[in-house]
Amino acid sequence: MLEIIYQDEWIIAVNKPANMLVHRSWLARHETQFVMQTLRDQIGQHVFTVHRLDRPTSGVLLFGLSSDAGRELSQLFEQHKMKKTYHAIVRGWIEGEGVIDYPLREEHDKIADKFATGEPVTQSAITEYKTLAQVEMPYPVGRYDCCRYSWIELKPQTGRKHQLRRHMSHLRHPIIGDTAHGDLKQNRGAAEHFGCQRLMLHASMLSFIHPFTQRSITLEAGMDETWQQMLQQFSWAR
Repeated sequence: MLEIIYQDEWIIAVNKPANMLVHRSWLARHETQFVMQTLRDQIGQHVFTVHRLDRPTSGVLLFGLSSDAGRELSQLFEQHKMKKTYHAIVRGWIEGEGVIDYPLREEHDKIADKFATGEPVTQSAITEYKTLAQVEMPYPVGRYDCCRYSWIELKPQTGRKHQLRRHMSHLRHPIIGDTAHGDLKQNRGAAEHFGCQRLMLHASMLSFIHPFTQRSITLEAGMDETWQQMLQQFSWAR
């Protein structure tokens, strides 16, 4: 059963579990569980997707309860009127806070986009980051005799594919558990020493003006067991 974190007559939001697809896809024909279908069965009515989270990412996922609501919410995303806050654990020590203004070339999936025409274009991409905590642990990883991690807050100002993962990789502080843009040795080390078997990226908060009531809405999603274990092992308070 999905954790519902907000519901009214127009919209509903859940805390998406890590490694669960948002909806059915021919790219994952053998999967049997999807957020959209699970939520529909749970509340007994159709829901309409307005945005997505990558399969390995957990956190706030918003749906419309009608096609009209879905369309209004989608427009808020398209107009950059949704304020998104993520948390991540990354390799190494990243200091302070700042803005990553680094354009990203469109990523075409070898299967899903195999019929795409034209060359991928480079698009502007901006992410704000802030370091919350750092730790050094006495476990060897790769050529290092210890491992360092940072807990950071991320606020994307644009919505490019894998933007947060690619931006952190660009800074040489890839997100732990990222198999596409990360450090495989660090991923193996985190799995071996800390039991971390997933991407450590969580969509913690979503804020917007409700398109039907004009009220300010802030949705928050709690962190799952893996996150809680990592924070505890690193003595980071949440």
